Amino acid sequence: MTNTMSEESLKEAIKRELPNWLREDPSFRAYVLDLARDEYADRRETNDRFYALLDDLRRERERQDRKWAKGQAALQRLREEQAQRWDVNQAELERRRDEQAQKWEEQAQRWDANQAELERRRDEQAQKWEEQAQRWEASQAELKRLREEQAQKWEANQAELKRLREEQAQKWEANQAELERRREEQAQKWEANQAELERRREEQAQKWEAQERKWEANQVELKRLHEEAMAQASKLDRTVGALGARWGLQSEKAFRDALAGILEESFGVQVIRVNEYDDSGEVFGRPDQVELDVIIKNGHLVICELKSSIDKAGMYSFERKARFYERLHERRVDRLIVISPMIDPRARKVAERLGIETYGDSIDVASL
Repeated sequence: MTNTMSEESLKEAIKRELPNWLREDPSFRAYVLDLARDEYADRRETNDRFYALLDDLRRERERQDRKWAKGQAALQRLREEQAQRWDVNQAELERRRDEQAQKWEEQAQRWDANQAELERRRDEQAQKWEEQAQRWEASQAELKRLREEQAQKWEANQAELKRLREEQAQKWEANQAELERRREEQAQKWEANQAELERRREEQAQKWEAQERKWEANQVELKRLHEEAMAQASKLDRTVGALGARWGLQSEKAFRDALAGILEESFGVQVIRVNEYDDSGEVFGRPDQVELDVIIKNGHLVICELKSSIDKAGMYSFERKARFYERLHERRVDRLIVISPMIDPRARKVAERLGIETYGDSIDVASL
C-alpha cells in the first residue's frame, strides 16, 4: 500500500514539475526529446514535410491552371466553330424556306386549276344525270304500259285456266269413283287369296317345325358323337406322341407345342414360353437356362409344365423353377400345373405334397 501511494505521489510530482524542468534544464529536455523521438517527428522534419506538401499543392494548382486555360481555349474554339455552323445552317434554312414557299405557291396554282376542272366535270355530270333521269322516266312509263298489258293477258289466261281446271276436276271425280269401285273388288279378291295362303302357310309351318325338331335332334346327337370321337382320337394321338417323344420318335418340343395349342384353343389364353438365366444355380445346382410355360389371365399367374413324361425328380425340378420365377419377378404364382400323359406314381405323390395340379391331357384341365 505504501509503495502504491509513493508511485502515485511521484507521478503527481513529475506532472507538476516536468514543464519547469523542460524549460529550465536543456540537458533534461534533450534527454526527454531523445526518448520520444521514435513516437513523434521533430520540428525540422515536420517543417520539411509541411513545405513539401505546400510545394505539391502549388504544382498541382499550376497544373490545374494550365489544364483550365487549355480547356477554356478549346471551349472558345468550339464556340467559334458552333457559331460558324449556326450561320451556315441559318443560311441553308432560309434557302429551304424560300424553296418551300415557291413550291407551296406552285401547289396552290395547281389546286386552283384542279378545282376549276372539278367544277367543270360536276356540271357535265349534272347535265348527264338530268338526261339519265328523263330517260328513266320514259322507261318507267313504257314499263307501266307493258305491265298493264301483261295484267290483262294474265286475267284472260287465269279465266281459261279456271275453266280447264273445272273440266279436269269433273273428269277426275268420275275416274276416282270408277277406281274406288275396282279397288273394292280387288280388295275382296285379295282378302280371299290371303286367307287361303295363310291357311296353307300354317299347314307348311307345322310340317316344317316337326321336320326341324327331328333334324336338330339328329344333328345334336351326331355332333356329340363326333366330338367324343375326335377327343378320343386327339387324346390317343397325344398319347402316341408322348411315347414317340419318350423314345425319340417325335421331338419333345412338338409334343409340348401340341399341348399348348389345346390350352390356348380351349380356354382362350396364350401360353408364353419364358427363358430365364439362373446365374446362382438355384434350380439345377449350377448356372443354367430355366424354361417355363406361363399363362396370365385376369391378373392370375399360372405356371405349366408340358411334357411327354415326368418322374419324381422332374416334379421337384418344376417346383424349384416355379419358386425361382417367383423370387426373380417378385410375384406370387397362383397355380402350378403339370400336364403329361405319363406321370410316374411317385411323382404324383410329390405333386400332391407340393400343391401341384396334375393332368393327363390338356382337355382334362379345370377352367383357368
